[in-house]
Amino acid sequence: MSIQAAADFLRDHDGYLILTHLRPDGDTVGCAAGLCRALRQLGKTAYILPNHQASSLFTPYFQGLLAGDDFVPDTVVSVDIAARGLFPDNAREYLTRVDLAIDHHPSQEFFAARTCLDAERAACGELMYDILRLLGPITADIATPLYVAVSTDCGCFVYGNTTAATHRVAAHLIDCGIPLAQLNKRHFRTKSIRRLRLESAIIAGMQLYDQGTIAVAALTLDMMAAVGADERDAEDIAALVGQLEGVSTSVTIRELAPGRCKISLRTDPDDLNASTVCALMGGGGHAAASGATLDLPVEETRAAVLDAIHQVKGSALT
Repeated sequence: MSIQAAADFLRDHDGYLILTHLRPDGDTVGCAAGLCRALRQLGKTAYILPNHQASSLFTPYFQGLLAGDDFVPDTVVSVDIAARGLFPDNAREYLTRVDLAIDHHPSQEFFAARTCLDAERAACGELMYDILRLLGPITADIATPLYVAVSTDCGCFVYGNTTAATHRVAAHLIDCGIPLAQLNKRHFRTKSIRRLRLESAIIAGMQLYDQGTIAVAALTLDMMAAVGADERDAEDIAALVGQLEGVSTSVTIRELAPGRCKISLRTDPDDLNASTVCALMGGGGHAAASGATLDLPVEETRAAVLDAIHQVKGSALT
């Protein structure tokens, strides 16, 4: 479905429920909030399904937008969700009822009746901006969460997925009167003492392979508990390991529960396709940034991801 067709669909329907993905990040939250506010500006009934995994870093963008238990939707829209496995538990009843999926992941499973997909976008927020500007003026209230969506998914415009188009969208959003300095400080220039202690522990346990070009680090439940950290302290923790000089492939293993781990893989896509590696473990994403969730303990997860990298690279890791 084209951008224009998606905008026409949104204009022609009503009674919206908007879905976000498991362990929601700034892109899915920002897209949901921006879309909900834009639909309400059109006079539509629109709500976001509560996502109980949202950290306090992002919950302010949901304020006044969450659906009550008694809301019965006529139209269901998912944002930034590529796969059925990324539906939160309370969203699973809508798996076969998604009328429109808006996404930017090449691993999109096409679970919805209609899909607006552009895998060339750095963030789903870029795509959402182009859809919403066809529906009416982008106010500061709409632009603020969209800026969060775009900026967080490209690491404040330093990740390799950032394009000239990304900067142009950000510039348009800034022109709408968003609190730019406040947003950038909140999301990119503030760390709790717990976060800094987590980073120290992660680096201390990091292991290097292939002459230091591959780094693997784990964030365990015990590490979180030792410093009293919560989900907000662990936000975008996967970006840390790849900052080490000489590393082209970084793996962050996040222990979600005993025997269950989430892998975040960041690569130089010219050297290794992250999506291909994660697909071997039932996950997916982008060529430079992908993920997977395995029902394995931490050390077995480490072995599994190293084996997958070895299969894709076609050479033994040292």
